Amino acid sequence: MAQSEVMAKSISTDRLNECLERAECNSSAIDNMVNRIVKTYCKPLDDYMQQIDDILKSGQEVSDEELDDFALNIPSLIYFASEAQEAVGIREDVARAIRAEVFNIARQHAKGTVADKDSVADLTSQHELVATVVYQRAYKKIRSRIDAAYEMLNSIKKVMSRRIASYGITESDRL
Repeated sequence: MAQSEVMAKSISTDRLNECLERAECNSSAIDNMVNRIVKTYCKPLDDYMQQIDDILKSGQEVSDEELDDFALNIPSLIYFASEAQEAVGIREDVARAIRAEVFNIARQHAKGTVADKDSVADLTSQHELVATVVYQRAYKKIRSRIDAAYEMLNSIKKVMSRRIASYGITESDRL
């Protein structure tokens, strides 16, 4: 019997479902915390990107004035989102330091073998680890939004350049 077949037979479906449910429940709470942090810092950028998306989905051609507006506002929004990302990064660093402190204190007071002490310290510092993960994920989500905003800005620049070139050709054709 292959090793994968043995493993498949040894996995209890009930236990697996229970584990999946616990993971889903806990990750949902963490998602909510992460999204709350991201929304706090990225709402202006999110709202503006939604406004751009609405204009693009309208089917109307984007006007030169709208492109100018996009090109001027997106860098400003990126600036403030980047500042927020660093603030979240600092919170992640602090959460990591707190977790290390709780872990070390718990390990120091634990009895037993090294493995026993590590187990106690891991369990004791589990909430601090989750706090670190929350800030870590928020940081990554903010980074992702900033990257997407840069992509949008680059696309806007390309459209503007193409329009400028088109207007240049049109003007020379008239002369």
